[in-house]
Amino acid sequence: MTLPLRHFLLALSVVAIWGSNFVVIRWGLNAFPPLLFAALRFTFAALPAMLLLPRPKVGWRNLAAYGAFVGVGQFALLYLAMRSQISPGLASLVIQTQVFFTLLLAVKMSGERVQGFQWLALITAAAGIGVIASHTDGTTTVLGLGMVLLAALCWSSGNIVGKRAGAVNMLAYVVWSSAFAAPALFALSFIVEGPSQMGEAIQNAGLGAWGAVLWQSVGNTLFGYGAWSFLLSRHPAATIVPMALLVPVFGMSCSALLLGEGLPPWKLMAAALVISGLAINLLWPHVRGALKAARA
Repeated sequence: MTLPLRHFLLALSVVAIWGSNFVVIRWGLNAFPPLLFAALRFTFAALPAMLLLPRPKVGWRNLAAYGAFVGVGQFALLYLAMRSQISPGLASLVIQTQVFFTLLLAVKMSGERVQGFQWLALITAAAGIGVIASHTDGTTTVLGLGMVLLAALCWSSGNIVGKRAGAVNMLAYVVWSSAFAAPALFALSFIVEGPSQMGEAIQNAGLGAWGAVLWQSVGNTLFGYGAWSFLLSRHPAATIVPMALLVPVFGMSCSALLLGEGLPPWKLMAAALVISGLAINLLWPHVRGALKAARA
């Protein structure tokens, strides 16, 4: 199914925002400590949107679990790593391994076997992560790589929780779960970063810093998830979801253009391997179906 031009451009704008968001995170971390930055992101994602969107018909425990895995687990670890342990471009690439963690968690919980093309996808993407691990330097460390992989695992756990919620309005689901993530992140910031650092950061933050917070909450969350849900409600997932493969492309490109992050051959090779693994996992079932239909 071919997307109308306006819907293609809308999908492209969403993945561009999600990819460039890693540069915005890096800018925001210049003003806010990581845990406080994450807390502010989820505060403004929840309010005032909670007053406009009805609570999705799912239990409070499910919302709290999603907020804990995605808000506290994924983004706390990602922001901590991006402060000094990994470059934004590589972070945008490595975090996509959540696809494979989600696959493995789903297989473990359902008892199903990983299919051959999925093993190929896993091995291909793992080779890309191996390339990154063998080229850690001053901008990316083994610790940073490990933290982003753990963040991807938390994201995948959130995916499993979200799947259990059933067919709900995803934007409302993310908004209401943010109300559970924000208080926990503020508490962690108070314990780890301290009230003096929190207060000083908020007092000294300029318009650019607050713009980074709003880009995270309004642009990345409210517009991003809202537009993505709109597209998925009108087109088959197989038409929309492959666009997400462009997120690390935008992430690495924007980091190179706006932050001067280098793109040496080894980094491009790692990106090619990880994105190829994602593409195999996502697209091969559709290619196989098309081939069978052509033979029939």
